[in-house]
Amino acid sequence: MSSVTPLQAAEIRTDWTRAQVAELFALPFNDLLFQAQTVHRRHFDPNEVQISTLLSIKTGGCPEDCAYCPQSARYDTGVKNEALMPLSAVVEAASNAKANGATRFCMGAAYRSPKPRQLAEIRKMVAAVHALGLETCATLGMLEPAQAVELKEAGLDYYNHNLDTSESFYPQIISTRSYDDRLNTLQAVRDAGLKVCCGGIVGMGENEADRIDMLHTLATLPEHPGSVPINQLVQVAGTPLDAERINIDPLDFVRVVAVARILMPVTHVRLSAGRSDMTDEMQALCFFAGANSIFYGDKLLTTPNPAANADMELLGRLGMRPEKGGK
Repeated sequence: MSSVTPLQAAEIRTDWTRAQVAELFALPFNDLLFQAQTVHRRHFDPNEVQISTLLSIKTGGCPEDCAYCPQSARYDTGVKNEALMPLSAVVEAASNAKANGATRFCMGAAYRSPKPRQLAEIRKMVAAVHALGLETCATLGMLEPAQAVELKEAGLDYYNHNLDTSESFYPQIISTRSYDDRLNTLQAVRDAGLKVCCGGIVGMGENEADRIDMLHTLATLPEHPGSVPINQLVQVAGTPLDAERINIDPLDFVRVVAVARILMPVTHVRLSAGRSDMTDEMQALCFFAGANSIFYGDKLLTTPNPAANADMELLGRLGMRPEKGGK
């Protein structure tokens, strides 16, 4: 990312009104993409994409009831409750990710919140991945302020904790933790000096007003997240959201990406879950709309992701390349 000039910094604002966000959503598609691409080019190389890798270090058995999640112990999805991975296996996976071009390594554990013994083991993983020269990210559920400080001291760079959707639609998706619980974890992460990775899921049955509200919440946090994952729902058999087919217009998804780029100019906007269901043309439109980060690898926690060689082939066809980064 290029250095931010005073003029560019004037674009970075956290005082967006909901009406202003709604006005962006209402723009003709071409006008919206033109604005998004213009903003994107002021802050990033438009032909670079950050490559991140996500590893499930503790799979299944989560006590939460997130309606989209195959790792919830409440649903019969075929996902087994597994123990925390050994340190050596995590280091090996991180080393392979770096060799394949990843600059950020994310570790996900299916916890409501980590217990002290679990956090102690994860701190060792963070330190080891940090020592490889990779940016480190973790998603472990809710964090207390002291836990966030522990992870920061271990070498963690980013903490992922998604809002998932709007505050008003949220109770239809999750009942075991509140929206304020999520916001409190984000505050603890910021207070510890960690960078925030926070986004949401599109296609869970929400309407455009919910998408407007979610992006407005993200863009008016005290500081914009360093990364905003935009996920397309992956319907998994056994979860409540697989009960009926929920379709989203691909252009509506691209619109979410474009508005996120305009609202948060220096944020990495990441195409996350659901890419395996996207056409190459849809992904290309998302890149044009300002998406500049992807997860690389055949799996995202427990859901499918495009094959690594397919991603590199698509970037090559578009004349794009992995972003240089890391430590």
